[in-house]
Amino acid sequence: MEIGKGSPDQNLTESDIQSLIGEAFECLNLTGKRVLILIPDHTRSGPLPLLFNLLNQTLYKQVAKLDYLIALGTHQPLSDEAIAGLLGTCENNFKDQYPNVGVFNHHWEQSDTFKQIGEISASAAEQLSHGLLSESVPVTINKMIYDYDQLIVCGPVFPHEVAGFSGGNKYFFPGISGEQIIDFTHWLGALITSYDIIGKQDTPVRAAIDYASAMVDLPKFYCCYVVRNNDLAGLYLGPSTKTWAAACQLSSKIHIRYIAKPFEKVLSVMPQMYDDIWTAAKGMYKLEPVVADGGEVIIYAPHISQVSYTHGEILAKVGYHVRDYFVKQWDRFKHFPRGVLAHSTHLRGIGSYENGIEVPRINVSLATGISREECERLNLGWHDPDQIDPAEWANREDEGLLLVPHAGETLFRLKGPGV
Repeated sequence: MEIGKGSPDQNLTESDIQSLIGEAFECLNLTGKRVLILIPDHTRSGPLPLLFNLLNQTLYKQVAKLDYLIALGTHQPLSDEAIAGLLGTCENNFKDQYPNVGVFNHHWEQSDTFKQIGEISASAAEQLSHGLLSESVPVTINKMIYDYDQLIVCGPVFPHEVAGFSGGNKYFFPGISGEQIIDFTHWLGALITSYDIIGKQDTPVRAAIDYASAMVDLPKFYCCYVVRNNDLAGLYLGPSTKTWAAACQLSSKIHIRYIAKPFEKVLSVMPQMYDDIWTAAKGMYKLEPVVADGGEVIIYAPHISQVSYTHGEILAKVGYHVRDYFVKQWDRFKHFPRGVLAHSTHLRGIGSYENGIEVPRINVSLATGISREECERLNLGWHDPDQIDPAEWANREDEGLLLVPHAGETLFRLKGPGV
């Protein structure tokens, strides 16, 4: 049974959230079970400390074992201090209250932590990808999940550049999966392009994620929520992906903003929760649709000094390019991880590559702690962050300039007929 509540206009109260969680888990009955809860890292906003506290209050005395696994995908593992900040445990006596609760990082780079649970056959891959890819893909997942009787996915739903919307089964793939399926799904998203996939509920990538998730032969329960200003606008709980679908519907009303005409320049001001370009690139993905041909997105993040803590060395070799730059030179690039190539294309945006000439539709520049020289090597533009005052960009839409504070979670789209 699915339980949920949400509104595009009003946030849930703490009492609402507590009531929904209590009702949902009373129906589930986890007495004596070993429970593992998958949660996001710091690159997703929302009241995770509140949810962490309420889930512990609800389940700790009922279950035989209660642990959390941070679904990092290929993001960097969190330190103990960062985990405490993520969950708000540095401000209370968490270990005194819940001494046996563990919080673990997922380690995508450690092959001995995985178990193969199946395979996407070449014919299935071709069907799922609508003919874009035809290859067998081993489906591997963090094997620690098999130490538990019940899996719970607890995470937010936003428009997403690879899957269409985040959340739900994406916490399994790529959240706690091995590299092969990460590369497959992300490259599939790149072939379709972020421009065409972001903010759509039913996508080939989501179909592939759901196909792989069906191979996880453990009971699953979903706690999908929709964030507004770090509070919850909606919370949906239940044993099926109907919860995720309901969250998508609310997210599409809250996290998609429609604009009448495109802008020549957009300043995406990235919050501190994005600490490298790998994650801060969301400031491009979510704005690309409303930038005029030949226009520019500037990712403004003076606090960022790294392209990617995990994949920086590879990106230094391949740079940032449009999809066809790689596709039409595949022999040159086929040995690089496709998940990294996908990120490259998503940040650079759509464009063409003909007769050795790359023509991106728009320009992408960084105003960060990354030097001009490195930006140029990466095939990106550069601005001195010290010469940019975001306040000077405010209320200048009539001039073709758009300021986006706290960029990265709201998708901007041009109004179509009837919108």
